[in-house]
Amino acid sequence: MSDTSTPLPGLARDQVPPQQAAEGAARGGYGQTLARVEHYFDRTATRTWERLTSEAPVSGIRATVRAGRDRMRSLLLAQLPRDLSGARLLDAGCGTGALAVELAERGAEVLGVDISPQLVGIAQRRAPAHLAHRLTFRAGDLADPALGRFDGAVAMDSLIYYETRDIARLLEGLGPRLAGPLFFTMAPRTPLLMLMWRAGRLFPRSDRAPTMVPQTPARIAAALTRGQLRDLGRISSGFYISQALEYRP
Repeated sequence: MSDTSTPLPGLARDQVPPQQAAEGAARGGYGQTLARVEHYFDRTATRTWERLTSEAPVSGIRATVRAGRDRMRSLLLAQLPRDLSGARLLDAGCGTGALAVELAERGAEVLGVDISPQLVGIAQRRAPAHLAHRLTFRAGDLADPALGRFDGAVAMDSLIYYETRDIARLLEGLGPRLAGPLFFTMAPRTPLLMLMWRAGRLFPRSDRAPTMVPQTPARIAAALTRGQLRDLGRISSGFYISQALEYRP
C-alpha cells in the first residue's frame, strides 16, 4: 500500500478538542440510517444510479456528479499499487461496482459489499467475465465481521450519511480485520453542503436521498479511540463535493 499521503496536523486524539455536543440524536442511530440508505438505493433511486454510473447521457447537474465521482475514484485508486496481485480487498459500499472492477483489474481478489441488493445485482451483471475468479459482489452490511479479513479496504461515498460517532465505530470495527489502510470519503463542511443539509432538514421528503452529514477530519479524529487519519484531498465538481481520508488502525 502507498504511504505518500500527507498527515493531518494536530489530529492525534489527545490533541483534538472534544466534540462540542451530542450528534443528531433525533435522526436515530446507525441502524435507522442504514435502513434509510437501503430504502433509497434499493427502491427509490435504483434506475437513477444505474444510469448515473453508466455512459448514458444525463442532465447537466448529474453530469457534474458523474465527473466528480470519476475523479474521486481515480484519487482513491492512486493511493494503491498498480499491481495488487495476492491482495484481498474490501469495497465497502460498492454500489454498481466500478471501483471493485478496477481493483480486480490490478490483480486483487475483491469482495464488493453493498446494503442494496438492487445495486449489487447491477454490479454482478456488469462484472467482466474475465474477472469472475477474483471479483465477488454480495448484499450486506459492510460492518459484518463475517465478511472476514482483508489486506485493505475502500469506502467511496458510503459513509457520508452517518453521524460522526457511527463513522468512528465503523472504522474501529473494521480496523482489527484489516492488515492495511482503509480509504474512505466524507462530506466536508463547506458552505454549499451545509446549505443543502439545512434545506434537507427543513423540508424532508420521503423520496429524497438520505441526508449527507457534513464532517470535518478533526471531528472524526476526536471520536476515534485508536488509529490515525490522513487527508488525501478533496474533489469538487458542481454538485459533487467529497473529501478522501485514509484510516490506519
